[in-house]
Amino acid sequence: MKLYYREEGKENEQTIVIVHGLYGSSDNWLTVGKKLGKMHHVYMVDQRNHGRSPNADEHNYEDMTEDLAGFFEEHQIEKAIVIGHSMGGKTAMYFAAQYPEKIDKLIVADIAPKNYFELQEKGQYYLHQHILESLKEVRKHQFETREEIADFLSLKLDNKGLVMFLLKNVYRNKQTKKFDCRINVDVLYDHLDEVISGVNYRWMEDRMPILNYPVLFIKGEKSPYISEEDEKKIKEIYPEAQITTIPDAGHWLHAEQPKLFMEALERFI
Repeated sequence: MKLYYREEGKENEQTIVIVHGLYGSSDNWLTVGKKLGKMHHVYMVDQRNHGRSPNADEHNYEDMTEDLAGFFEEHQIEKAIVIGHSMGGKTAMYFAAQYPEKIDKLIVADIAPKNYFELQEKGQYYLHQHILESLKEVRKHQFETREEIADFLSLKLDNKGLVMFLLKNVYRNKQTKKFDCRINVDVLYDHLDEVISGVNYRWMEDRMPILNYPVLFIKGEKSPYISEEDEKKIKEIYPEAQITTIPDAGHWLHAEQPKLFMEALERFI
């Protein structure tokens, strides 16, 4: 699959590839990309079923990994620093495990190599299920303005920051004149269990310990995505991994604490 991408920096500099999370796109990483682009050659990709990349009937980490491998081949990237957030962090971990020779450094933002579909973690699954159901309703209703959509999502989700983030996916279709979503809502809904559960500890068992490349995990202090128990598992998979916490940040740590997030990136890079 030919992925849409944005690009910053000069071609002769060290390459960085940024992979966004669920509901995200390269747009969400423009500020980070521009800053890193002052010293590096930065690609920000849209994963399948997101942003301006093509839609597909399948949405799993094997396919997203091969999409990324195709992107490396298309752009003749021999080696890169790969940064992945949330779902993109899982894609990045799996890509690095499959193609270690392509990795200079691996940076994973606020996600762990774990099955979030396990009993004690099902709240994450139900949250995302509710988000996608709400976006399905947005597509069905005849909203006249983005403000109406914002009000509708606010009633459904009761989280202003999340609503503003999701609204970046909403656009008016020039042909139908109706509001639609850039993400492939139906396919993501059907494959949500794979997104939530994939790239877990068991996936990595036959590769442990991974020592081929330096690894950094960046977690939000207020985020539930990386627990103390998860940190122990991370260290089993990546014994030399660094783990740093961004104070007063949740899951979207790069947007909530951009200065501290950039400092963490630059120290490691």
